[in-house]
Amino acid sequence: MKKVVLFLGRVWVIPFCLYLTSCYTVPETGRRSLNFISGEQELALGVSAFSQIKEKEKISSDVEATAMVNRVGKRISQAVGDNIPNAEWEFVLFESEAINAFALPGGKVGVYTGLLKIADTDEKLAVVMGHEIAHVTAKHGAERMSQSILMAAGGVGLSVALNDKDSETRNLALAAYGAGATLGVMLPYSRLNESEADEIGIIYAARAGYDPRMAIDFWTAMAESKDGKAQPPEFISTHPSDATRIRKLKEFMPKALEIYEKRRN
Repeated sequence: MKKVVLFLGRVWVIPFCLYLTSCYTVPETGRRSLNFISGEQELALGVSAFSQIKEKEKISSDVEATAMVNRVGKRISQAVGDNIPNAEWEFVLFESEAINAFALPGGKVGVYTGLLKIADTDEKLAVVMGHEIAHVTAKHGAERMSQSILMAAGGVGLSVALNDKDSETRNLALAAYGAGATLGVMLPYSRLNESEADEIGIIYAARAGYDPRMAIDFWTAMAESKDGKAQPPEFISTHPSDATRIRKLKEFMPKALEIYEKRRN
């Protein structure tokens, strides 16, 4: 077992060195994140993915709801400023019962009609759109891709390092590495990304002139919409628990409210 731990320690040296040389500073929070993906690659992936989604998904014919999405989206995009380079903003309302929305690099934003049952005001919709667009400005997609590349490289390195070991030792080490990478890196960072997008999202909403306190109302309603359905333990989830999310939003709120009051005055 000591040999396995030693090998794991050696394998992590290369990923750590790569991390030090491939960082991106997240706007609004200043966090340093891992990023191997160029802006051009990210933009191309976002534009291509959005085009494919528009071909497959039904676009809503609800004029009033579409106007709402575009109205809120325009104000949030102005609050984002230059944090999405070369953005050609596009806001599309898709006909679906899914309670969801998404944003992609290049200023491409999709909202599903099911979401509007809960995000039924401009203020609540601004919270969601701000959150989704924050994922893009923070380059969370590129960060996850970069982490996957790093984890794969570490796995290959470990496999090579253990090449002369018996199969039981190799399997044990690779299993430990995979579990450690998922539970110790990928899932915690996914939850961190969600909390960071919450924080940045309410800043964008406040900067656009929407009351950021509506974030508490929206996420409380989202929690209630689950109707008591069992949720996975937080440590194996990609998202924070509802209670954690709301608590952190309350912690972020003073900063957002300061921005909101300045915007109003």
